[in-house]
Amino acid sequence: MTCDVAVIGAGPAGLAASVAAAAAGLRVVLVDAGDRLGGQYFRHPPDALRTAGPDVTPHGWAEFARLRDALTDHVAAGRVTHLAGHSVWYAEAHAVGAGARFTLHLNGTGNGTGAVQEMRSRTLVVATGAHDRPLPFPGWDLPGVLTAGGAQALLKGNLVVAGRRIVVAGTGPFLLPVAAGLASAGARVEGVFEAGRPERFARHGVRFLRNAGKLAEGAGYAATLLRHRVPFRMGHAVVAAHGDDAVESVTVARLDRDWTPVPGTERVIECDAVAVGYGFTPQMEIPVELGCATRTDADGSLVVVVDAAQRTSVPGVYAAGETTGVGGVQLALAEGELAGLAAAGELGVRTARPPRRLLARRAGLRDFAATLQDAYPVRPGWAGWLRPDTLVCRCEEVPYGRLDEAVRDLGATDPRTAKLISRVGMGWCQGRICGYPTACLTARIRKREPDRTDLAGFARRPLAQPVRLGDLAQSTADDGTDPADRADRTDLAGLADEPDGADRAEEV
Repeated sequence: MTCDVAVIGAGPAGLAASVAAAAAGLRVVLVDAGDRLGGQYFRHPPDALRTAGPDVTPHGWAEFARLRDALTDHVAAGRVTHLAGHSVWYAEAHAVGAGARFTLHLNGTGNGTGAVQEMRSRTLVVATGAHDRPLPFPGWDLPGVLTAGGAQALLKGNLVVAGRRIVVAGTGPFLLPVAAGLASAGARVEGVFEAGRPERFARHGVRFLRNAGKLAEGAGYAATLLRHRVPFRMGHAVVAAHGDDAVESVTVARLDRDWTPVPGTERVIECDAVAVGYGFTPQMEIPVELGCATRTDADGSLVVVVDAAQRTSVPGVYAAGETTGVGGVQLALAEGELAGLAAAGELGVRTARPPRRLLARRAGLRDFAATLQDAYPVRPGWAGWLRPDTLVCRCEEVPYGRLDEAVRDLGATDPRTAKLISRVGMGWCQGRICGYPTACLTARIRKREPDRTDLAGFARRPLAQPVRLGDLAQSTADDGTDPADRADRTDLAGLADEPDGADRAEEV
């Protein structure tokens, strides 16, 4: 299969990019691991369930419906191929003259066959989104402790409430819609505990006032919490969870400005579920695999460097949405549309110049995103919540004491070496959950701040997504070689490099 533009991810950014490119007359293939359009933000239950439970329609649904309907029309006209239930496990770029060509290796898990396929494209838009960023604390491995996004996904996608008595904790505005949705669905939300402090918000009063729509949305969530009598506490966090076979209660403490618990402020709250979230981690496997330049964003995330047209440092590759910096659905929509238009322009298709209103909207939304990142920082005192036996990596059951030993006593100088020594990040999630805290803890033990190279270590993988060996064994590339063998000769060899060599490769 060959197309003009391949778009990875069918969330807000990917949808907007696909519709913009298809409207310009290009052949588009939209690849997404989900069964339904919308990504995480516009996640919705099957039609058969929509009338059987609470209303979980997210803000901006009308814009999603417009894009969905436009995409459906383009699919019917043959301009778009939507590959639902397909993941990209490997991507490679080939230099062709002054341009670039790309081969994506897909795993068709959605149709039940697990068949490995290849597709080629002239340009590529990466809109892979982000996932929750939790921080470890004693007891976070107990059943019933979920990420905030996990609790919301259960509700929005399946109309399932995570528990009857739920505590919501972490930092960032995402806690509000999660708690409001759970309360509206019938759960008893025992409290929302925001680790940030009020004075952070006073510094940005004018910028917040310039975004009346966001303020109105937040006020709606606040009204819902007030109506359901949900306590909201700033400067507080869940510092431990307790229970035998499942979570039964949590310890909440007031934090100082560094997020160190204030002695004597601890209290225990009974609950059967906890939803925690400290921001989001962009999904960077594909951009890093392709060699796109990266940077560390204000919230500490590794993100892709893009120009005004959403171009990355690799010719022909564009990025939009959370991969360029976590900024919300409206920013993702604007960036996706710009990326689709820019890809069309690169292929010589005449399109109207991006309207100034769209460019101005993106600039304003990026400014607001930067404001939120400054207002909701993750402070280093959270590491003081940990005990030596607190698990950092839940998949491999690696405690903080073992990670500390790997760095302090066994010579690990970076997260990648700590991973090899302690097995942190080697489990099922491949460091997607524990990668950020591991990078922060490794740097803290070495008495320095985490940087881009620390974060890139967990995003650099020869295989971007899980793929079964049996499926690879049945797949043969057009040139007669197994694509898994090709990956072994190129990327797997790079894992033997010294860390500083890998860091230099990352900057290409």
